[in-house]
Amino acid sequence: MIDPGDKVMLDSLLVRLETLELELRTEIDSLKEHAKPVALDQQAVGRVSRGDALQQQSMAQANLARCEQRLEQVYHAMRHLESDDYGYCEVCDEPISLARLQAYPESRLCIKCQQNAE
Repeated sequence: MIDPGDKVMLDSLLVRLETLELELRTEIDSLKEHAKPVALDQQAVGRVSRGDALQQQSMAQANLARCEQRLEQVYHAMRHLESDDYGYCEVCDEPISLARLQAYPESRLCIKCQQNAE
């Protein structure tokens, strides 16, 4: 549980969120390049077959969607950090453990509710 008065811990989690945002933005930019449509020209693909290129494109698109979703969760957490309701489960309203927030600062659910959701 986070003590709302523990400014050092909150600042530490904010820095973690900002770092994660930067990492995700960088990864998204890279994935956008790989998710572009596959060229019909076999010479542009080189030794990789068109099927392999399409599979790689599909994987890049899936990873791109996952990163964009996680980035939205980071923005959501940042907004909640500013409004002082950060660190509480959105289902049961119980505090999210500090260990979970340190590992996944964008967490919206406690472990129990996350397990129930899966």
